[in-house]
Amino acid sequence: MKRISNQEIKLSEMYTVYWEYVEKAKGYVQERGNSEFGEGSEGNATPRIWKMYGAVPYSAYTGLKETQKYPDHSDMFSEMKNYLKSVKQNNAWNEGEVVSTIKSILNHYLGAPPQKFNYDGKDYTPEEFFTNVMKLNLDDYVDVLSIMQPGYFDKVEYEVPDNWWHSSDYCNVPLDIFMNGIKNAVKNGYTVCIGGDVSEPGYDGEYEVAVVPTFDIPSEYIDENARQFRFSNRTTTDDHGIHVVGYKDDGSKMWFLIKDSGAGSRNGNNKGYYFYDEDYVKLKIMDYMVHKDAIPEIMEKFKK
Repeated sequence: MKRISNQEIKLSEMYTVYWEYVEKAKGYVQERGNSEFGEGSEGNATPRIWKMYGAVPYSAYTGLKETQKYPDHSDMFSEMKNYLKSVKQNNAWNEGEVVSTIKSILNHYLGAPPQKFNYDGKDYTPEEFFTNVMKLNLDDYVDVLSIMQPGYFDKVEYEVPDNWWHSSDYCNVPLDIFMNGIKNAVKNGYTVCIGGDVSEPGYDGEYEVAVVPTFDIPSEYIDENARQFRFSNRTTTDDHGIHVVGYKDDGSKMWFLIKDSGAGSRNGNNKGYYFYDEDYVKLKIMDYMVHKDAIPEIMEKFKK
């Protein structure tokens, strides 16, 4: 929105989270308990939910109780998970009843999301706010993946638990094209939503960096095979989504400035920020979502 219409609006993350949980509960019932109901999701869950439910500013819905400073969903998630476990055990697949119960749990911890609110002196529904104020074309945002298994230059399903609705809209490309897409995007002023593995020995919150230790693999050996090997044997997982907001080129490689909402990112001096070594992104970041105009070379390959 800043880039397209020069608006700086603090949006409500928890409004999107609320409806994502509702949709997950529906999927859980429809799949008779075989659909993932976890705390995470993929980057493209956000435009998916916005298309369905609209969006709201933070001022209209914080998702926090009056005395609460920071989100903590441990009790809320545990309650929902235990409830759905009982649904499965009792074969109680009434979707309306399940969704109603999940909503009541969410309402208790987050508050009920607004159906109408005032912003800058005008009343909006969430759908009206998204259409008339945010003014984003969500079809302009695309997902890029680099895995060897399905074949390159096809749209494929990203087969990880957080892609619980089985989206098959991921543009799968070779690793060099994948990396060039991220580099060119940030160099040209775009930010990039990336997803991958942050549970690594080279990930250090105190020093605010993520690197690939040489005892894992030397830089010159990081290629598609090294990446695929780790993804296939599950030593690389998709456990976090983060936001590339800048970069530094030191002459030999790029360092990506990462904005991170995770609690571990508060351990250093620059709260919420890391630098990821280019090698780390190359080996451990599996996918990204970005505006299509940022990656014209990739879009050219997927014209048909």
